[in-house]
Amino acid sequence: MNVTEFFNTTWPYLVTLATFCVTLATAVHILLKKRNTRAAAGWLGLVWFAPVLGVCLYWMFGVNRIKRRAKLRLVDKQIVPLPDKEAVVSPSFIEQLSGCMEKNGLVQLSRMTEKLTRQPLIQGNKVTPLVNGDQAFPRMLSCIAEAQHSITFCSYIFDNDSWGSRFKVALKDAKERGLEVKVLIDGVGARYSFPSISRSLRREGLDVAEFMRTILPWRFQYFNLRNHRKILVIDGRVGFTGGMNIRDGNCLADNPSHPVQDLHFQIEGPVVAELQRSFAEDWSFTTREILEGEKWYPHLDPQGNGVARGISDGPDEDFDKLRMVLLAALATAQESIRIVTPYFLPDAELVSALRIAALRGLEVEILLPASSNLRMVKWASDAGLEELLRQGCRIFLTRPPFDHSKIMVVDHSWVLLGSANWDSRSLALNFEFNMECYDFQLAEKVEAIMQEKKSTASELTLEEVLSRNILVKLRNRFFRLFSPYL
Repeated sequence: MNVTEFFNTTWPYLVTLATFCVTLATAVHILLKKRNTRAAAGWLGLVWFAPVLGVCLYWMFGVNRIKRRAKLRLVDKQIVPLPDKEAVVSPSFIEQLSGCMEKNGLVQLSRMTEKLTRQPLIQGNKVTPLVNGDQAFPRMLSCIAEAQHSITFCSYIFDNDSWGSRFKVALKDAKERGLEVKVLIDGVGARYSFPSISRSLRREGLDVAEFMRTILPWRFQYFNLRNHRKILVIDGRVGFTGGMNIRDGNCLADNPSHPVQDLHFQIEGPVVAELQRSFAEDWSFTTREILEGEKWYPHLDPQGNGVARGISDGPDEDFDKLRMVLLAALATAQESIRIVTPYFLPDAELVSALRIAALRGLEVEILLPASSNLRMVKWASDAGLEELLRQGCRIFLTRPPFDHSKIMVVDHSWVLLGSANWDSRSLALNFEFNMECYDFQLAEKVEAIMQEKKSTASELTLEEVLSRNILVKLRNRFFRLFSPYL
């Protein structure tokens, strides 16, 4: 038998053996790397019952390449100095702040978040809520105009529209005054408007980078692994963060064609160093440039009485931190839990924690948009509301314009603010920045904003959900199956 005859008779066996080996290697990788048992079981089933398709899909979409890439660049990762030691406090300080043992749940929460995040709890901060772009954008532009040394600016979306142009001009003026200006835009978010503003910023001489720049669909695997953080730091002293992108729709007074409600926050005090830390790490990851020196990290004096901690979360070494913080907050809450989020697709553990909180007798209120800019997400979200309503959670649907705010308040004392939504994209697939604040005055202001939203919202009842058309229920349940990917 010659080589040709041997190959013609044996190639089916060789292909079968190769397919089996590749499938087995993929299954081993799934078992070793996938911590979520449901995800692991799903991938294993697909790989074994449809080997070629399953293996291809897994290696295209099921592997966290960001984490591997981040490890390769750890040598370049910025080591940002902690705030001055006198600003760092222990979790027991929260008990002194509350002045009574009734708030011991906050002490437990601060201990857990310290272990989860490995970041310090910092006193001496002032946090100011800014409602919509009408308040946030002018304040941000004013601070850019007053900057003296440096500006760092990170946004998921930076549209090439009228407000985007105002920010571009302000940043250009700062550069011409001799300031160091760094602008980081997500590689996908930069293309929400055409032409992208990145090229225009570069033409103005600004130092601009795009995080994980990708040309779809050739690198479609990075579509969900985005930098969703919104951070602006002026001279290392004044920071802004929250859920707001740079878009015309955020300024309701301008009567935009696609209006969006949102919340942003001005941060002053030692915790601003945590915002700068998060930006510096993303900047060094993207450009390999290390930011160092007094112009980026000045001495920060106390500016208020708030105690806060920065929480960076993403599919790298920070994986799952924010989700665990949410679970800790739900477990330690003693009086009330109030949540505002535009996209609400919590996983089974978070749903169970919310239900248990309601069964413990806590007031659990969740404010969601009555209509969403992402229909499939809305449908999937609606499918999960029944079990929450059955256990006593109250759900309010806010009227248009679409509410993009992301905020959580526990026991009228603890505020979680930042860029993350209650969905898998934020809690597992994207890079986010949030802050936890132990600040009674801030909580009072935020709850007043929530109350104003609730005053014009309609409460969703269990009867309404149960009375929905069977076709609507089937549609919602179907899209619920894809909630980890929406």
